[in-house]
Amino acid sequence: MTIIEKKLSIKDVDALSLLGYNDSHLHLIEQRFDATITARGSNITIRGEEEELNQLERIFNELQFLLAKNGVLTANDVNTVLDLVVDIAPRKYAAVKMKESDVAVLFTKNSIIKAKTPTQKEYLDKALRNDIIFAIGPAGTGKTYLAVAMAVASLKNNEVSKIVLARPAVEAGESLGFLPGDMAQKIDPYLRPLYDALDDMLPSEKLKLYLERRIIEIVPLAYMRGRTLHNAFVILDEAQNATAMQMKMFLTRLGNNSKAIITGDVTQIDLPSNATSGLVQIQDVLRSIEGIDFVYFDKNDVVRHRLVREIIEAYGNFGKSTQ
Repeated sequence: MTIIEKKLSIKDVDALSLLGYNDSHLHLIEQRFDATITARGSNITIRGEEEELNQLERIFNELQFLLAKNGVLTANDVNTVLDLVVDIAPRKYAAVKMKESDVAVLFTKNSIIKAKTPTQKEYLDKALRNDIIFAIGPAGTGKTYLAVAMAVASLKNNEVSKIVLARPAVEAGESLGFLPGDMAQKIDPYLRPLYDALDDMLPSEKLKLYLERRIIEIVPLAYMRGRTLHNAFVILDEAQNATAMQMKMFLTRLGNNSKAIITGDVTQIDLPSNATSGLVQIQDVLRSIEGIDFVYFDKNDVVRHRLVREIIEAYGNFGKSTQ
């Protein structure tokens, strides 16, 4: 993969009108491409693969022509030009049918992310049909990875305007107080698995841009209190470590046109013994509500190293023998 840089000039039109108020037109363009776009005055610098840069140059030329001709440029004009210029069929980020038994979630630079087991396919199918999905099962079954892929797909397709990823910062064997650094540095290790998933799906410069603009947020669960999230794809990971009250708080953050996926493993609860896991309780509370569904994974859905499945099974058998 060769990354190159190209400079474009804005000529004979107003830069603000071309890029949109608060760069709104520019943001529409950025969401369709992996290339990075930087605008300074009348100059635009684009950096990425040659194919994308050629498409971006044509898009900006078409938009400048429209603006000069009509005297105004709307978001609808920008989307129309994008649809006409960009050949999105081979790179479309939506969930599309590949084969009768396969659903592709996301096309990345290096691979296609799709269901690898029947339960993963059930997961994707239910996520397309419902606004809230609970994915429950052991580590290594793709619960979080596929959730993040679906969120990125929705963002790329302009179905949502932001992604919010949350995790409880529950101490598992060590105390936050003894970890080095300030509070942000102490919490970072709890959120690292979410960054790792995003690193697989987005170019580093694009991910950095999304994080800086808060198009993608990765936050401890406690930071969700008091918010209302409209037009967002929200993921709660490691939800077995959310208390019953925290689970209620999280689920009531959803606003209009938002979707939520909650993942966790009820066999790996790190809460104090006197606290109720929200993921355990919620299976009884919300079971009969339309628009909410549950997916259950088991050891047969593990897609990590082959030994992970055997380790999970061995621990299960050991637990039964000591009861």
